[in-house]
Amino acid sequence: MKIFARRWLGLALGIMALTGCASMGEGTIAEKRQGILDMQERTLARLYREKPDTRSQLQNSAGYAVFSNANINVIFLAAGTGYGVVNNNITGEKVYMNMAEGGIGLGIGAKDYRLVMVFHTQSSMNYFLDNGWTAGGNADAAAKAGDKGLSVEGEGYLGNITVYTMTESGLALQATVKGTRFWKDAQLN
Repeated sequence: MKIFARRWLGLALGIMALTGCASMGEGTIAEKRQGILDMQERTLARLYREKPDTRSQLQNSAGYAVFSNANINVIFLAAGTGYGVVNNNITGEKVYMNMAEGGIGLGIGAKDYRLVMVFHTQSSMNYFLDNGWTAGGNADAAAKAGDKGLSVEGEGYLGNITVYTMTESGLALQATVKGTRFWKDAQLN
């Protein structure tokens, strides 16, 4: 039993180390912020191309967030890390954030995906900025590299928040229950 527990612990630590690659890495604060804004611009261009009605939805919302996330799932464990920015449409303020997720379920694979959250009310955006936790289930399939391949994309509604996910690349088949924590980046804000 001890060998089994050590193997799982080693596997979990390995997953966390691999998903740590999703962070912004090296560079000045200005370079990191610009990298996040460039990712946001590319993500929104793709979202508008694939779902043209989302442009007015984002413009008429209290605010929106765009995140980049790398996720790995090995048998029963899933983990991921990422970064992004929350845009307040009322004040014009940008809040740079990090994210980490962990879960359990069946699956195997790795994927790089983008997450766009539309906050329909100021209170839903404030709650997200102050608390940052989400929990839920996830089931997806992806076999994608650039514009080639297929992935199952999603759209969800959580109260006054609409969430869009878009796979950038990866090979994954997974069904997990996971929790995601979002928090303000102390260095970039």
